Amino acid sequence: MSARVLVVDDVPANLKLLEAKLSAEYFDVLTATNGPDALAICERGEPDIVLLDVMMPGMNGFEVCRRLKNTPATAHIPVVIVTALDQPRDRLQGLDAGADDFLTKPLDDVALFARVRSLARLKSMTDELRNRAVASRRLGIADPLAAAAAETGLNGRVLLVEDRPSVADRLQSALSAFHVVEVEPDAQQAMLRVAEDEFDSVLVSLDLQEQDGLRLCSQLRSLDRTRDVSVLLMGEAENRARILRGLEIGAHDFLIRPIDRNELLARVRTQIRRKRFTDRLRDSLQSSMEMAVLDQLTGLHNRRFMDTRLVAMFDESALRARALSVLVLDVDHFKAVNDSWGHDAGDEVLKEFADRVRACTRGIDLVARMGGEEVVVVLPDTGPKAAYAVAERIREKVENTPFAIYANSRDITVTVSIGVASRKAGDASSADIMKRADDALYRAKAGGRNRVIAANAA
Repeated sequence: MSARVLVVDDVPANLKLLEAKLSAEYFDVLTATNGPDALAICERGEPDIVLLDVMMPGMNGFEVCRRLKNTPATAHIPVVIVTALDQPRDRLQGLDAGADDFLTKPLDDVALFARVRSLARLKSMTDELRNRAVASRRLGIADPLAAAAAETGLNGRVLLVEDRPSVADRLQSALSAFHVVEVEPDAQQAMLRVAEDEFDSVLVSLDLQEQDGLRLCSQLRSLDRTRDVSVLLMGEAENRARILRGLEIGAHDFLIRPIDRNELLARVRTQIRRKRFTDRLRDSLQSSMEMAVLDQLTGLHNRRFMDTRLVAMFDESALRARALSVLVLDVDHFKAVNDSWGHDAGDEVLKEFADRVRACTRGIDLVARMGGEEVVVVLPDTGPKAAYAVAERIREKVENTPFAIYANSRDITVTVSIGVASRKAGDASSADIMKRADDALYRAKAGGRNRVIAANAA
């Protein structure tokens, strides 16, 4: 896949060389010669990935990386530290700064391109989530990017897929200081465990006896239930081709044996942090979707959703010649509840009322709060008699059990009036059913309240 790559290096020759190599692989290349310029480009949202040199005057690459990862607006951009420094402490410093990878010069072109493509894929997966999460701020949701950027990557659940006990013990011992680590020697069992449980990261050995670690990686990426878990491959230096193949399949990172303890901890922490970043954005998106269609007090669908969904339910009912009924419910004397006991007590009543209505309906029924104390229930495949029975069941459930208010310290009696209407052959739209149900509700209230009136009743 193509991506916009920002190359940051204060040596013009290095910039030109990387620009030429990446352009030949059909990447769009941006360049910067210092840290402040790189930060400005990233803040404008231009790059998909950053290749960052360490040794630069003024602000070195570690500091640039740290600022990018600590800023909510840029924390999602993958950063690869590219430098001549090759000591374990240098690699660890880069990973601790939040870098997604650390490549040493001279660069292996195949490894470079594989890494860039892998990280670009990861970023493309989160971009849409991130954009929607930003939009969710308008709905009053706390800033999801700030929360995601603050993730530490610690206390994760890690599954180690390794069939050599001595190696597994050593890796588990190193990781257990910061994470909950489980060991599974069998690749197929590992697949089942990840599918059935919640793991943040899976470390897969490419040296399994009579098992294929790459096939496990492929299976993890292919299933909806497991594709979001981070996958790190572990292999010998001579397995480099298989490791790069794993990145193409969808592994997120890799470790070359012998594995340095500090690098192991840093890479696992980075991957867990990235997974949780994406999870938080996904949760934020789910919250924003729920806020768009749900009433926040009662948890019922809101009027906007009901208006749209009722039209579709009516059209399907008419097309298939199936029954469709509507109940319109209104809590009796609700204003008196608010006036006598306060709006907080009124809210408690509405929430409990919504729960009781839900308890009397099916999963396929649509239950929505129209506003105030009025609720609408749409019953697909339900004729007039069955709809009347549902309405009467709701009325009895509301009347027979007092409503607790003031945190269960006081009980009050509440009743409900309900109008019922069903689709007729001559109905032109769902508005015709709603009008008859509203009229029936009016008659129920005029007739003394706490009763159910069907639209065809005299």
